[in-house]
Amino acid sequence: MQQDLANRIEVTKGDITRLKVDAIVNAANTSLLGGGGVDGAIHRAAGPGLVEECRKLQGCPTGHAKITGGYNLPAKHVIHAVGPVWHGGHHNEGALLAGCYKNSLKLAVENHLKTIAFPAISTGVYAFPLERAARIAVREVQDFLRQNDSIEKVIFVTFGEDTYRTYQKVLAEA
Repeated sequence: MQQDLANRIEVTKGDITRLKVDAIVNAANTSLLGGGGVDGAIHRAAGPGLVEECRKLQGCPTGHAKITGGYNLPAKHVIHAVGPVWHGGHHNEGALLAGCYKNSLKLAVENHLKTIAFPAISTGVYAFPLERAARIAVREVQDFLRQNDSIEKVIFVTFGEDTYRTYQKVLAEA
């Protein structure tokens, strides 16, 4: 089972907007209407149809996720997960971040998706400590995949070298 789990999770460095997977996860804000970083890049690459569909969703609370079409992206869908802003770790940030991963994976299963790619949610402008966030991400994905075999591949897509190395290290230790 552990080897099977290892074959179903990978870490790569690159641009999440270029991945041809069933769904990419957007590190969204509560409005779902675009922002900076990964969120802005996904909205720009997807085109105006994405923001139109997101308007109809009427936002999303922190720790939860909603799904839309992928529009001009190679990915068929975008799962918008709203990560927490880091406030020192005493405001339920860990549980909220874990919810992003659990709820995104649940949406993937509900929509019969087999492949999903995650960015390093909340580690940019939301300032969640990188290694702590990576540990939560890897733990939640592994726990979910142990209970559910319908998802074939989860990809952690990192942007910088430090994030890539951190995710590789955390995954190797898990």
